This record gives sequence, C-alpha cells and structure tokens, in this order.
Amino acid sequence: MTDLEYMKLAYGLAAKGKGKASPNPMVGAVLVKGNSVVSEGWHRRCGGAHAEIEALKKAGKKACGATLYVTLEPCFHFGRTPPCVGAVVESGVKRVVVGMKDPNPLTAGKSIARLRRSGIEVTCGLLGQELKKFNEVFIKYITQNMPFVVVKTAQTLDGKIATRTGHSQWITSKKSREYGHKLRGDFDAILVGIQTVLKDNPRLNASRVSKKLKKIVLDSSLCVSSNARLFQQVDPSDCIIATTRKANAKKIDRMRRQGVQVIVCPLKEGRVHMKWLMEELAKKKISSVLIEGGGQVIGSALKEKVVDKMFTFIAPKIVGDAQARVSVDGLSPEIVGQCVGLKDIQIKQISQDVLIEGYVKYTYVKGVKSCFVDFDK
Repeated sequence: MTDLEYMKLAYGLAAKGKGKASPNPMVGAVLVKGNSVVSEGWHRRCGGAHAEIEALKKAGKKACGATLYVTLEPCFHFGRTPPCVGAVVESGVKRVVVGMKDPNPLTAGKSIARLRRSGIEVTCGLLGQELKKFNEVFIKYITQNMPFVVVKTAQTLDGKIATRTGHSQWITSKKSREYGHKLRGDFDAILVGIQTVLKDNPRLNASRVSKKLKKIVLDSSLCVSSNARLFQQVDPSDCIIATTRKANAKKIDRMRRQGVQVIVCPLKEGRVHMKWLMEELAKKKISSVLIEGGGQVIGSALKEKVVDKMFTFIAPKIVGDAQARVSVDGLSPEIVGQCVGLKDIQIKQISQDVLIEGYVKYTYVKGVKSCFVDFDK
C-alpha cells in the first residue's frame, strides 16, 4: 500500500469519532512496519486517549522502526492528557506522515519541528485539504473561539415552513425528516426559538440514545414552562435557556435551582444578542450548534453573521400565501446584491424532496469582503 492509502485508512478511523470527540478534533492513526499494519487508533471521546497514543499502546515494542500515519499533527501541549509528541518520539518510530498541521496555536507546527529535531522523518499535508474540511468544526472553534453553526430548514418551494394557521405537519417526506433528525448526532447542541417550543413542545433529542445533546432555547422574556418536554428525562444542566433582562428575576432563580442553565444575554434589536451568546457557548466548550428555527431565529443568526453552513430541505409543494410562515425572516435586503448567498453547493434528492447544502457567504454592497470562513485555504 502507498502513503495515500494508509492515510485514507487513518481518515476512515478518524470518522468514527464524529459526534463523539468534541470539542476535540476527530483523529485517526495507523502504525505500519514493512508492508503490514501493526496497529490502529482513533480518538473515541474527549478526555480519552488520542489516536496516536492508542495506536502506540497497541503496538508496544513493534512501534520501533515503524511509520506512523496520523491525520492531525500530534499535540504539543498539556490538556486533559499529556502531549502526544513526546510519546511518539520515545516510541522509536522512524517516520511520521501527518495529514494536516494542528490549527491550535498551542501546537501549530511545534510538534512537527520537535519530531524533526529528534531525527524522525516527517511528511505533512497528505489529504490536507480533505482533512481541513473534515475537521472544520474544530478549526473554527479553536481559532475563533466560536462554535461552528449550521442552520437546518424544511420548506416548500415558495419558502414556507407552515401555513398561516401554523400547520406544518408534514411539509417534507418521512425520509427527509429521518435524515434531518440524524444530523443532530453530529452536533454538540441544538438551538430553537421559544415559539417552536410553545407551538410544538419538542423533546429536541438526538437520534442516538447515547448522544448527550445540549438543548438551547432563545427566550428573551423567559416564557418557557418548566413542564416542557425538552426538560424531561435529561440532566437539567443539558438545557440552556438564553434570555435577557426582560425576564422575571424570580423565574430565572427558580429555573437555576432546578438545574437548568439560564444565560442572561444582552439585547440586540429587542432580541437575544446571537453573536454574544455564541461566544458564551464556546466558553462552555460547545463547538458546534445546529439551529432548527423558526424563521426569525434563523434570520437573526444570519443577520449577526454567525451561521457557517445551511441544510435546506425543499418539498415540491406550494403554499402561495403571503401570510404563511417563512423559513427565514428579518434580513430585509434592499437590493439582490445584499442577499446572503451560499457557496460550495451540494444537491441531493431524498424521496420527493431536494436537499441543498452549502456554506454561507455574506455579501455586501460597498465592496466589503465576505466574512465567510474559507477552510480550504
């Protein structure tokens, strides 16, 4: 097998950590000696052994003289576990093939330099572009101290998410709903507005029973009921209510005593200051957020430029009513050139519906550059 083939094997191992390793990156490692794989490893959970450490422990003395393929540069700093680079040096491996440099400023090429100083041959950049996109959540989180934010909507051809009476079951097909529900397992948290909670009383659970998903509700006046289903059968601290000074102080205290996390956010245009909230969520080590609506919540998130990516499920149906609820509300561009756009589009058909997936590109009139984070650079 070639270096590329071994790195693809490590890439596949890294993918096993999807939805589990956060806020750490997904990493896979393969140890090869001669033409045989000696051992494999992947980062299973935050706080657990890193991929290369797992592979080295499995290999034992066989690691001496071997080549280590690892999708991300071994860490250089102390975190929940000691630095990996020391263990790699001490193992006696003769060569290390790194998929991409660690974007964490605490490492960022330092481990590669140490390996080379120790006489170990290092090759870096194999599958680098693919791995940057693969770990885009970690890259944004560790370099900007902000979670990677994705919006998911389900709408008709004319952009409606419900009729004027509020009826919305079901706009998209069962297969689309199942696909969308599974997406939750890739994120640390799911975010909705208070109107979604009051109208639908959702549980906001992940598709995997074992997945601990933080549940975030934007509720500027703290209207949520303590009996809402999202509080049931979960650790109350997994529920986060983002409110403002408009909320009743006694109710805030009561909910906090119940174990619910209540964050009092600044107001922006009468609503929760979305960007400020995202910065607070990052401090709580929430590296990814899935926004599921409604229209004003999504509009606020786009207006404050915190959204990185969108999944839009479109059903072949037309409501045809100006009073019906729309999937995005509150942006109010004056000309088409001010519209929010998408780039790197992927389109797939799910049952009779169409899913459009793309990265958000914010556009402006006066030549101001987009604040879209291009992870391919």
